Amino acid sequence: MASCLHSSSICFSLNPSSDIPPYKASASAAFLQSATPGAISLRSLIDSSGSYLDRFRGANVGRMRSKICAISTQVVDDSLSKSKTPSSRVPTIVDVDLGNRSYPIYIGSGLLDEPDLLQRHVHGKRVLVVTNTKIAPLYLDIVVQALTRDNPRVSVENVILPDGEQYKDMDTLMKVFDKAIESRLDRRSTFIALGGGVIGDMCGFAAASFLRGVNFIQIPTTVMAQVDSSVGGKTGINHRLGKNLIGAFYQPQCVLIDTDTLNTLPDRELASGLAEVIKYGLIRDAEFFEWQEKNMHLLMARDPNALAYAIKRSCENKAEVVSLDEKESGLRATLNLGHTFGHAIETGFGYGQWLHGEAVAAGMVMAVDMSHRLGWIDESLVKRVHNILKQAKLPTAPPESITIEMFKSVMAVDKKVADGLLRLILLRGPLGSCVFTGDYDRQALDETLCAFCKS
Repeated sequence: MASCLHSSSICFSLNPSSDIPPYKASASAAFLQSATPGAISLRSLIDSSGSYLDRFRGANVGRMRSKICAISTQVVDDSLSKSKTPSSRVPTIVDVDLGNRSYPIYIGSGLLDEPDLLQRHVHGKRVLVVTNTKIAPLYLDIVVQALTRDNPRVSVENVILPDGEQYKDMDTLMKVFDKAIESRLDRRSTFIALGGGVIGDMCGFAAASFLRGVNFIQIPTTVMAQVDSSVGGKTGINHRLGKNLIGAFYQPQCVLIDTDTLNTLPDRELASGLAEVIKYGLIRDAEFFEWQEKNMHLLMARDPNALAYAIKRSCENKAEVVSLDEKESGLRATLNLGHTFGHAIETGFGYGQWLHGEAVAAGMVMAVDMSHRLGWIDESLVKRVHNILKQAKLPTAPPESITIEMFKSVMAVDKKVADGLLRLILLRGPLGSCVFTGDYDRQALDETLCAFCKS
C-alpha cells in the first residue's frame, strides 16, 4: 500500500495483484509516499509516533490472511468464456480479517443447497429472515429449507418488506422490530438478510439494535450487494435529508453469495451493481479494471465464470480495505468514489428513482471530471471511464432536474464532511490510485457542477 500524508488528505495506491502483495510485505518494507518529493518509511513513521496505524485501528500491512493472498493474485483472461458453468459447489472463501470478529464470505453456485454453510453460523434456536416482496417468492422457501434440513431444533420466522430504496426508512425498519418482539426472539436469535443492499442494510441495523445486538447473516441476491454492501458491516437507513445518515457498523457472522441468485436479477439491477465493480478497479486495482475493459461484454451477458470472478475479486478488495480500516477513518473512505455526488443525486431526485449504482456511475464521472480539472489525471483515463460505463449501460451524467444548489445542499450533510469541510474521493496519478481529501481548489468543484447541472 502506498499512501501520501497531507494535512487534509490521504492518497492510496494498492494493487492486490502486484508482484509483492502488501499482505506479504513486512511493515518495514511498506512505505508511505509523501505528497511532496521523497518518501517516509512506514517503520520510521510508526517508530516516531505510532499515530498512523492507530488511525487504522491497529491494522498493519503484514497481517492479511494467506487465503486472500492466494486468490488475489489470480488473473482470469478471455478463456473463461469457454466454460459456461462452474464445475463445483465447493465455495471460494474470502476472509474478512477483524480479529475475533472475523468472518468468511462464501462465493459459489448452488450454495443455498448446502445447508451446513448456513447452519454452522446460526446461534440459538430462533431465526428471523428479513426479505422483500420480490425476493420472498423466489428464495424464501429455499433458505428456510436450508436452515431446517436435518435441523429440527431451529424455528424460522420471516418478515417481508416492500421493495425499493424509498422504503429504507424508520417506518419500514419498525416492521422488523415488530416481528422480532411479537415472536419473542431473544439475544441468541439470528437475523438473516435475504435480498439486495436495502434489505442487508436494514436487517443489519435491526440486528445491531435489537436487544442491543444479535447475530446476523447476509445472503445477498444482487450484484450490488454481493460485491459491496453485504461486506464490511455498514448498516443503516436513509433520512429525507440524506442517504445512510442513520446507522451503525455491525459485522455479520458470514456472507453467503450464491451466484445462481443472479439468474433472476433484472438487467437494470445487474448493470447497477457493475458500477461498484468498476469502482474497485479505478481506486486500487488497475489490473482488475483492465480485465473489466476486456470482459465487460461477458459480464453483461451473465457469463457465470466472469461474474464469479468479478464478485470474488471485488470481495477481495473490499475485505482487505475493511480489515485495515473497519470504521472508515481514512482508507475505507476511498471505497466511496462517486458516492458523494451519487448520494446527492439519489436524495435530490427522490429515493428509488435511480438505482444506487446508476447514481454512483454518474457520480464517478463527475469525480473523474473534477480530478482532471485539478490536473491530477490525464484525459485518456477520463475517456476510459466514460467508455466502460457506456459498455455497462450506465448513465454518465446526472438527471437534468438536479441543480447545482441541490447538489451543494445535500453534499453539505454528507458523512465525509469534517469540521465543515467537504472531503471527496478523487483520482490522482495512474490508474488504480486515488486520494481522500479536503485539500482541493473549490473552483474545480464549482466548474464540475456547472458542467453537469443547470444553475
